[in-house]
Amino acid sequence: MADAANAAAGAEHASGGLPQFDLGQWPGQMVWMAIIFAVLLFLFAKVFVPKVGGTIAAREDKIGGDIHEARRLRDEAEAQSKEAADELAQARARAQKLGADAKAAAAAETAQRQAEEEARLAQVLTEAEGRIGAARAEAMGQVRGIAAEIAAAIVTRLTGQAPDAAEVERAIAGLA
Repeated sequence: MADAANAAAGAEHASGGLPQFDLGQWPGQMVWMAIIFAVLLFLFAKVFVPKVGGTIAAREDKIGGDIHEARRLRDEAEAQSKEAADELAQARARAQKLGADAKAAAAAETAQRQAEEEARLAQVLTEAEGRIGAARAEAMGQVRGIAAEIAAAIVTRLTGQAPDAAEVERAIAGLA
């Protein structure tokens, strides 16, 4: 029995060879190929291509939106940078003005203090010159007396007689 089954199976296989080349099976294969092609065409046309196209369109929209957002942010950053630069320039100008004002105020205060000090020193110098003049006058007054005493002592020593005080005064007055 086994031999009969093997013989029947061998007869089936030996009958046509490969089914693709069996012309009797082509009409059924053509129908199935048309059905599968139609199903795949429908799936590609209605499902896969729109999803891929939608994904591509969404991606392009996202990229376009991101580029637009990046440009907007760049413009905003540039505007903020310009504002910051303007504020910095204004701050520098204010700082320079404050520095110049402080320098001018310090120079004016220094000049005022110097003028006050010079006036005080001039007053002290005037007072000192007055005291020096008074001391000189006093010293000169004493020099005249000392000169008279010395002249009288010299005359007394040389001549042995004391000179008259009026004579000594006239002699000193004649020298001056």
